[in-house]
Amino acid sequence: MPTTRAEAFAISDQLIRAGTKQKIEIPIANLMSGTPVSLPLVVLHGSKPGPAIWLTATIHGDELCGIDIIRRVLDVLSPKQMSGTIVTVPIVNVHGFNNGQRYLPDRRDLNRSFPGSRRGSPASRIANLLMTEVIARCPVGIDLHTGSDRRENLPQIRADLDDAQTLELAKVFGAPIAIHSRLRDGSMRQAATEADTTVLLYEAGEAGRFSEGAIQAGTAGVLRVIEQLGIQNGISAPSGPVQISRSSTWVRANRSGIVHVDTGLGSEVVIGETIATIRDPFGKLLGKVAARKSGMVIGKSHSPLVNRGDALVHIAEVE
Repeated sequence: MPTTRAEAFAISDQLIRAGTKQKIEIPIANLMSGTPVSLPLVVLHGSKPGPAIWLTATIHGDELCGIDIIRRVLDVLSPKQMSGTIVTVPIVNVHGFNNGQRYLPDRRDLNRSFPGSRRGSPASRIANLLMTEVIARCPVGIDLHTGSDRRENLPQIRADLDDAQTLELAKVFGAPIAIHSRLRDGSMRQAATEADTTVLLYEAGEAGRFSEGAIQAGTAGVLRVIEQLGIQNGISAPSGPVQISRSSTWVRANRSGIVHVDTGLGSEVVIGETIATIRDPFGKLLGKVAARKSGMVIGKSHSPLVNRGDALVHIAEVE
């Protein structure tokens, strides 16, 4: 019996033929110099019908690991062997990326500007464009992030783990830990969820650099999800056990000074354990910082200089 061939996939003002890969640039606006700025997409449309998934990165302009995750995922996939469609947006916040900054030039956080508006701020317009051209076309999505403010994150999934399908995909992704995370007002995850999209948010590594471990874990996880959805087979490797967490907290500095954090990402700590020490510039010990809860270290600060109250270590309680 002949195999059913997929129909062309419509996005923006273009049609993507079955079994092909195509780069698309959707106009955003012009710079003050008149230079046009576009939202870059790479679309893989399978030769056979199947589900659609979107992958986004760099919604914060300095969170770069997702760019390389998407590149490595695209290197593995073949539209001629696919059943379904993958829409990738490696650089969502084009302005922030070009300036090496987290936010847009007007200091707005793009990830607090969803679902956006065609006539709003620059952030709101980009959010609206992403919602209408990408998210509305795919029932599943993965948003790729890193830590910020000189903080590094253990590879982790943040998602609505009370939703059965989301929990299943979070386990399939295979990051060391999946954390039940509430929706934040104005975030892409909130807007996409309200549009009946199943969303995983991947956090790993740190801003401003490629973190190889974070990129490898993210690439492997995305490929597992793609294979689980039946888009392309034989592209992923089994994952290790996934811890589940429903509560996390930052341990903060109890003094101002120079901090030495004595625990690493993925470490298990127990309540009351010393995880950092703070000294003055002459080496005098000012205080020790203890874990307030037992759990897994999922994030830490790399800044050696702290004020009292600064976040030092992020601990997730595991089930």
